[in-house]
Amino acid sequence: MAFQYFSHTLSCGLRIVHQHSDSKVAYCGVAVNAGSRDEDASNFGIAHFVEHTIFKGTRRRKSWHIINRMERIGGELNAYTSKEETIVYSIFPCNYYDRAIELMGDLMQNSIFPRNELEKEREVVLDEIDSYRDSPSDAVYDDFEDYIFEGNGLGHNILGNESTLEKTDSVDCMNFLKSLYVPENMVLFSFGNIDFDRLCRYAEKYFGAMNHSLIRNERITPAVLPAFNKRISIDSHQSHTIYGVPTFGMYDSRKYAMALLNNMLAGPGMNSLLNLALRERRGYVYTVESSSTLFSDSGLFTIYFGCDDCHVKSCLRLINKSIDDIALNSISAKALDFAKRQYTGQLLLSTENRENSAITLGKSMLFFNRVSSIDEMAERITSVTSQEIMDIAQIIASDKASILTLC
Repeated sequence: MAFQYFSHTLSCGLRIVHQHSDSKVAYCGVAVNAGSRDEDASNFGIAHFVEHTIFKGTRRRKSWHIINRMERIGGELNAYTSKEETIVYSIFPCNYYDRAIELMGDLMQNSIFPRNELEKEREVVLDEIDSYRDSPSDAVYDDFEDYIFEGNGLGHNILGNESTLEKTDSVDCMNFLKSLYVPENMVLFSFGNIDFDRLCRYAEKYFGAMNHSLIRNERITPAVLPAFNKRISIDSHQSHTIYGVPTFGMYDSRKYAMALLNNMLAGPGMNSLLNLALRERRGYVYTVESSSTLFSDSGLFTIYFGCDDCHVKSCLRLINKSIDDIALNSISAKALDFAKRQYTGQLLLSTENRENSAITLGKSMLFFNRVSSIDEMAERITSVTSQEIMDIAQIIASDKASILTLC
């Protein structure tokens, strides 16, 4: 069956996107264009805290009833927060769509964030912060972003900190919800076996009365700060290093060349250039991985590796050499074709993860107001030229890179 999705906008402004699946399991949720970037210094962590506590009580339900609403029929509730979006969703047997959408509507419109529940969840989030501090391989990413986006909303930890979380109360959470969880700033997404007209009727029934207007602080594009090279002692048995540069955002056409280069350098394949150079040939690292994170107006390319401290300089030298080789030398037609086939194959395999496909559906509609098929994405990847990859490599070349090592 050819790729097809359905979309509709309710009279209140809420967008709906649906992709049909014959599976007996369905996915439905809400994607909100709100994240830690939309906080200020007085409420760092509130986006993530709201995501945690939105399940803790509404005007109609207590926490226990919310948890059991989907789990009693074998379903699940889940959510996550990033720098720019929050996703709240459910996985459930497909004959319970009415129940799932009604619950989503209740959470989005009627959450009251009871004080006693906030106190309990506050401790959970503070423990989550401590757990990240105990994991240098995670903490180094947060610390790196603090430095490279210093002074900007993208720069602080999504989880927040103790001082701001201690002050966050029910009123703060409800104000955040009413300001950003509004129809024009959300998408209701669905991936499952339901007639689309029926889905729209459910959405109108449970979301149609929403009439909040968006209230958002302006998102400021981060300034490009001077590159840095920092070492921070944490008394760890291993050093954890991030090499990274700021880049363009998700609406830039160069993102396809960036995705291909990222995959070639240190993507998930064991045959990536840096995995071969740092691990397979020399045994310097257990893990080396690169990532390209694209925000609405900017981006970040990073390479992470963990190794004995005596190997950090050698690893950086090999990374610099690999990037410079691509930046200065044209990639052969054979190597480029191999890289494209590997990446498009990975795209195809990713469609087997239905949960990820459902979330991607919602995010695509949220940020692009359309959904691209795997074939469209593969075609864009296939059209990337050697010169485009060279140009991206020049953007992330070593003379522009910042480096942070926790050791």
